[in-house]
Amino acid sequence: MSNFWSAWIIILTVVTLLLNLWILLANRKSTNAGGTTGHIHDGIEEYDNPLPQWWLILFLGTMIFGAGYLVAFPGLGKFPGILNWTTVGSYETQIAKAEEQYAPLYAQYAATPVEQLYRIPEAMKMAQRIFGNNCAQCHGSDAGGAFGFPNLTDDDWLWGGDAHQIRTTISQGRTGVMTAWGGILNTEQVDGAIAYLQQISGQNHDQQLADLGEGVFSTYCMVCHGATGEGNILFGAPNLTDDIWLYGPDEVWIRQAVVVGRNNQMPAHNVLLSEDKIHLLTAYVYGLSRN
Repeated sequence: MSNFWSAWIIILTVVTLLLNLWILLANRKSTNAGGTTGHIHDGIEEYDNPLPQWWLILFLGTMIFGAGYLVAFPGLGKFPGILNWTTVGSYETQIAKAEEQYAPLYAQYAATPVEQLYRIPEAMKMAQRIFGNNCAQCHGSDAGGAFGFPNLTDDDWLWGGDAHQIRTTISQGRTGVMTAWGGILNTEQVDGAIAYLQQISGQNHDQQLADLGEGVFSTYCMVCHGATGEGNILFGAPNLTDDIWLYGPDEVWIRQAVVVGRNNQMPAHNVLLSEDKIHLLTAYVYGLSRN
């Protein structure tokens, strides 16, 4: 905030408070006690009486409180308040207190192997809250995934589903890249590759195109997806022979993947979560497909 706007806010706030105070004090007494204001509606006249004393005191009290609040806390432009309170500082204080309070419990769970930890209900309740705050936005609150985001409750893993691989995925993130072949393959080769993918995944397909696509697959796709199309966790290449699709099994989505390619990013969470929380989260994700 610039100095000009800071000064503008301070002046406007102070002037508003002073005007309210003046109006309040100016109406604390009546110059025509017992008389009327001259306002009549439906035969009802408005008396010109002073403000009730209790109401006046209450209003003054709120104004004094407001003025004190603006002195103690931020509210007057760039003035930080004499207590130097900030939302960030308050948040960090609360986090520090929570970390101190739950540190022994986190340490206890951190010493428990993932293969055992996911069987402890109390630990998984904590892990579920961590998942909800950090992972549900993409994978869904039930971890069932969404269009372009993998389902974590099945047994299909792009990068592997053991404890170490899941921890690496959560901690360091993943980058999945599917090469765009639209500038390399001609239309017939693309159609053939699509037909072959439909064949190995059990979908209806054109057999003549699939026979052509088998050669295309062996030349361009086998390096990542394997000779049989069952995927390779070293590259994060998906299994193309099952009925699990990140973007859908329809021809239009397969064609887009082949021609345009894909570029997916799983963010690294080691900059957001402590090692103990990542350990809990690993156990939670590990257990999703085993429960």
